[in-house]
Amino acid sequence: MSVQKIKVLVVGCGNMGASHATAYHNSENFEICGIVSTGKSKEVLNEKLGGGYVLFNDYAEALEATKPDAVCISTYPDTHEAFAIQALEADCHIFIEKPLADTVAGAERVAAKAKEKNKKVVVGYILRHHPSWEKFVEVASGLGRPLVMRMNLNQQSHGYMWDVHRNLMKSLSPIVDCGVHYIDVMCQMTRSKPLQVNAIGARLTDDIPEGNYNYGQLQIRFEDGSVGWYEAGWGPMMSETAFFVKDVIGPKGCVSIVAKEAGGVGKSDNVDAHTKTESLRVHYADIDGNNAFTKPDEWINLTDEPDHQELCNREQAYFFKAIQEDLNLDDHVEDAVNSLRIAFACDESVKTGLPVML
Repeated sequence: MSVQKIKVLVVGCGNMGASHATAYHNSENFEICGIVSTGKSKEVLNEKLGGGYVLFNDYAEALEATKPDAVCISTYPDTHEAFAIQALEADCHIFIEKPLADTVAGAERVAAKAKEKNKKVVVGYILRHHPSWEKFVEVASGLGRPLVMRMNLNQQSHGYMWDVHRNLMKSLSPIVDCGVHYIDVMCQMTRSKPLQVNAIGARLTDDIPEGNYNYGQLQIRFEDGSVGWYEAGWGPMMSETAFFVKDVIGPKGCVSIVAKEAGGVGKSDNVDAHTKTESLRVHYADIDGNNAFTKPDEWINLTDEPDHQELCNREQAYFFKAIQEDLNLDDHVEDAVNSLRIAFACDESVKTGLPVML
């Protein structure tokens, strides 16, 4: 029996929007009914997809004209809440790039509206659809408690990506925009309540809005004694030394993502490098009477290593499944709001110079 295609309106045609549109274009489960952007990116994307799609400058006009079943929102974060609420009011399911909104209260309003309208909201936590990151979380979860989680993603952005990052920093800092991914991973690893955050930041250029910062580092303390550290920086001045650290330590040993190629020089501005794992190195802490290790390190070579486009394909396959099978996404949305709440607490800590209790 054939399944009726879901009509989707694509809003935002930058890196992520273009990738999601490509996923819809190549899927037998979706039909793009319109593409929206305020600039020329929609024409570029339409041409890339072979032309033929209806293009709009105005989101509200597109929503009214196309009557979609679903809306894909990949615009800048300061539009997320308003666009999501409009889509939900129009009885549409939504796929929305992280963060869910540019304030915690806004994210809570979107979550409440989705529940009221009984519509699906899938947030673009791309690492949740990466089998290697799922394995990383699984192995880390088995290392005992407490955990020490060390992660970063510094990007030596230039050219087009520096334009993207400067635009993002009109509403969010790197540790909020990127940090929600890795905070979400830490929360999955511990499944423990976060208690306190401390964070520091630095404004390394006058090329961003006053009051924001393009380098930040956060620390989280969890109820079970686990601690997490994350660092993010954007800009042409950023160092590529150790830009890719993904490492978790527990009483039983440690697990590290070892991305020999993706973690190399000149890769920090490559979006594929941000999710690439290649292999996991598992170290066991067991020692004998002479303090010698009893087990060698184990290498888990990861064969299912999807690139960025394939990850977006998998996200949209999950979105379709959520709609088609009426999946309960309450935990998914709650996790998205929770990780954003923690990220904004970190932002507050940077700006006040004080720890924030959660």
